[in-house]
Amino acid sequence: MELTAEQGAELRALATGTEVSAAVGTRARIVLWHAEGRMKKDIAVLAGVSRPTVDLWLARYAADGAAGLLAAKPGGPREQVSADVRSRVLALTRTTPPAETGLSHWSTRTMADYITRRTGTSVSHHWVANLWREHGLKPQKQGTFTLSTDPRFADKVADIVGLYLDPPGGAVVLTLDEKTRIQALDRTQPLLPIEFDRSERRTHEYVRHGTTNPFAALNVGTGEIVGDCVPSRNGSAFLAFCKKAVAPHAGREIHVVLDNLSTHTTPEVRDWLDANPNVHFHFTPTGSSWLNQIETWFGIITRQAVRRGTFASVQILIRTIRAYIAFWNTEPRPFQWTATTDESLAKVRLTQLNIRKLVANNSK
Repeated sequence: MELTAEQGAELRALATGTEVSAAVGTRARIVLWHAEGRMKKDIAVLAGVSRPTVDLWLARYAADGAAGLLAAKPGGPREQVSADVRSRVLALTRTTPPAETGLSHWSTRTMADYITRRTGTSVSHHWVANLWREHGLKPQKQGTFTLSTDPRFADKVADIVGLYLDPPGGAVVLTLDEKTRIQALDRTQPLLPIEFDRSERRTHEYVRHGTTNPFAALNVGTGEIVGDCVPSRNGSAFLAFCKKAVAPHAGREIHVVLDNLSTHTTPEVRDWLDANPNVHFHFTPTGSSWLNQIETWFGIITRQAVRRGTFASVQILIRTIRAYIAFWNTEPRPFQWTATTDESLAKVRLTQLNIRKLVANNSK
């Protein structure tokens, strides 16, 4: 094959260009190597392709020129199922499985089996998985909810959300809580660490070495954490930690968001509040821990440091928690609260409405 100067320049541009795929570059080099007089079997070795592939792209170039090297990818496979079956799968995925199936939730395999038996159209679980991925559906996921029975629910939500979205000028907003009885769990056999080709492995058997009770306070404005671990949770321990949390902000108005535990309203705590009028407690509604931002942080430390940890003693667990807090505070980032009071209350009302409908339907 002989190439003109123009054809050679065009092929070299494709072979070295950054605006085309590597596959197109390889095809251009195949043609250039053939024009240099190289044997096809040698070209196949140089290009890392088979001999028939060399013949294919030489024939494409001979027929269509450089445009033949830019040929579109072969067409995709024939549609596996009809639009009706596809729509049915999407609709079923968004509902609880029919009672006659005995299923609590759908999986890709149970959905594929159900559709195949009910419609006569054979679908694979791989197809179902791709369809769910395409539409962002995850029927295997499960959430929880609790509806507060607090008669002052709306007022408390407005109070706390107002602190998050529009805190008083110059004031400090802290969210505070304790996570009770974290266990120092140790495995009965050594942990096998991550290796190049193998994930971390551990035995499912463990021994308990005791518990600790972490307290933590989150500065809503800066994201900084003040934390401590105590052997038991009581009013005295809470008051001692509360003093520690507010100490860095002496002389400023301090608003503390916390829940309704009895240890938060002992006589000693009330006396301390009377003696420190710059400190104001804001209690979340009963059953509404989602309003307290420190709960989000407790979830993070549980996932990242505690749940998969191995602790030979309570002291090691405490050191781990303190190390995590110190590392967090090297570059703290506050959580961004975006939901307004009206939006939060609207979601609660919608959940209440759905529950009433469900109860009404079940009673028929």
